[in-house]
Amino acid sequence: MTNDEKYNLITRNLEEVLTEEGLKTLIESGTPLRHYIGFEISGKVHLGTGLATMQKIKELQEVGVQTTILLADWHTWLNKKLDGTLETARKMAREYFEEGLKAGALCIGADPDKIEFILGSELYEKLGQDYWATVINVSKATTLSRMMRSTTIMGRKESEISDAAMLIYPAMQSADIFGMFINITHSGTDQRNVHIVARDCAEKLGFPKPVAIHHHLLQGLIKPDLEDIDKEVTGENDVKAAVKIAFKMSKSKPDSAVFIHDTPDEILRKVSNAYCPEGEVEFNPILDWVKWLIFYEQGGALQSDALRIQREEKWGGDLVYSSYEELEKDYVEKKLHPQDLKEAVAEWLIKKLEPARKYFEDPKRKKALEEIKNLTRR
Repeated sequence: MTNDEKYNLITRNLEEVLTEEGLKTLIESGTPLRHYIGFEISGKVHLGTGLATMQKIKELQEVGVQTTILLADWHTWLNKKLDGTLETARKMAREYFEEGLKAGALCIGADPDKIEFILGSELYEKLGQDYWATVINVSKATTLSRMMRSTTIMGRKESEISDAAMLIYPAMQSADIFGMFINITHSGTDQRNVHIVARDCAEKLGFPKPVAIHHHLLQGLIKPDLEDIDKEVTGENDVKAAVKIAFKMSKSKPDSAVFIHDTPDEILRKVSNAYCPEGEVEFNPILDWVKWLIFYEQGGALQSDALRIQREEKWGGDLVYSSYEELEKDYVEKKLHPQDLKEAVAEWLIKKLEPARKYFEDPKRKKALEEIKNLTRR
């Protein structure tokens, strides 16, 4: 694979690369490529984590990048998720979340055995004093206002930061990158603030500046109340970013997400009830999933994965789409009804997630799934 081919595959379908020139230089240098993405253990694994993330990890594996997933038990504890204890976060990280991510990899066709899973607790024990010194150095190199702005990566508004411990979160995330000698840090677009902190601090602390890659955030199935957006958000770009985050899929709102081990009935119910305004494209979660999941492989094995819309003859008969653009055009012109599209998307997901459902038939995994359900039940 040429350097250009590696670059094109790494950057494929991303929303942002910080920076493109930095990535090209990194690839051309011949330095071994070390990637990481971290996850709080805050709930069940949904499509955004289990499929959207794994799509990019599959491509990174094809390039030969060493991929690492940090099971962020300490960050879960800081963010007061699950039952608020480090012990539960650590237990669920290994017994449920790691298994959920492996199931997602199987659905996408990535190799779960080639993904390195690191528990935050184990990493910090290994690095010891050096890690915590880096946390302090990142904090010293970052202003308080910048650190406060970066806490939005926790899925909270600045006004919801209730204790000083939460301010450690962005500094720890930066120290994770430096401690594992990562040169490609990866997340959804909602995490870009902390990547900017890490990039800004890197040279001051004597570390190479990491490249940051950001994939698309899948939209949630429920239309959010946009009045909930933090009134402190100002500026056109910040408001747009806040709206995107408000629309994203959420583990804490079960009907906004399809989880990788959902039953066919659960998938059909959630998708059938989804917000999907007729003829509208912007902030339409069903179209968003069609574009970023079903037609992710544009130009690849797409013909065999074409989306078939089954309809009775009296409504015009079946439709088959081989590109997202073709489907969107018909949707905007109201030639394709939302309910027909929903049924096709639900059927595609049911088939796509079959490996995950089978994976969680294992008694130990099934028990861990029940435990995470109990911890997140509202």
